[in-house]
Amino acid sequence: MINLNGELTSAVQNNWTNNRSFLYGDGIFDTLKIINHKVLFLEDHYFRLMASMRIVRMEIPMNFTMEYFEAEVIKTAQSNHCANAARVRITFYRDSQGYYTPNQSCVQYVIQAQPLNEKFYKCAEEAYEIELYKDFYLAKNLLSTIKTTGKMIHVTAGIFARENGYQNCLLMNDDKNIVEAINGNLFIVRGHKLSTPPISEGCLNGIMRKNVLQLASKIDGIQVSEEIISPFDLQNADELFITNVIHGIQPVSQYRKKKFTANLSVQLTELINEYIVA
Repeated sequence: MINLNGELTSAVQNNWTNNRSFLYGDGIFDTLKIINHKVLFLEDHYFRLMASMRIVRMEIPMNFTMEYFEAEVIKTAQSNHCANAARVRITFYRDSQGYYTPNQSCVQYVIQAQPLNEKFYKCAEEAYEIELYKDFYLAKNLLSTIKTTGKMIHVTAGIFARENGYQNCLLMNDDKNIVEAINGNLFIVRGHKLSTPPISEGCLNGIMRKNVLQLASKIDGIQVSEEIISPFDLQNADELFITNVIHGIQPVSQYRKKKFTANLSVQLTELINEYIVA
């Protein structure tokens, strides 16, 4: 028996109590977007998941090929009647007894799907104000670059943003350099130069980040770089935007007293949509 919110209940009926992702944050996840029964950026997501599992020393199931992965994701979206436009999360966790050290490294996974209102990306025009989050800092290591289920810094930053009326916060590393936003990678535009923090700073190895870098490099007159970004650089930027697979590109309208344009954000959003339908 276990005590669940004051009620004694059978531990057997609550298998999540043996879930190491719940108990120790011993899990990884990915968030995917489905359009017209297809997983966007399928290969990028699959190989990032496989790399993440190797980093955390999970035993990759032999049957978990890219084709199997795609079929299971689509099957889940179809069962939820949202395969035309869906947000899908897949979470892997170690299926093992033990305390900090698991007895074995085999894994299980859970896939969840929910409908999206829009198939394609739109560059939002509403006010979107951000602030720095300084209570905790991200580490500059390989674990910070993958989606683990231990995201307490992002969670507390989200609460801070909500309590103070911001739409998002920027997270920093121990060197006080900008790493990323709560829910995506950060890009800054200064003149004709587009920059984003390098993976070595501890930012997520984002799928949309990768594709934005590739698409932007093909725009005439735009110089693309990965470089360290300080809080001071934000004040000197012409444009800031945040990227993730679900929302695409989210322009930032204001950071403190500085307001920004969204010219490149609009252009890149159009290119991403063209890439999707190609």
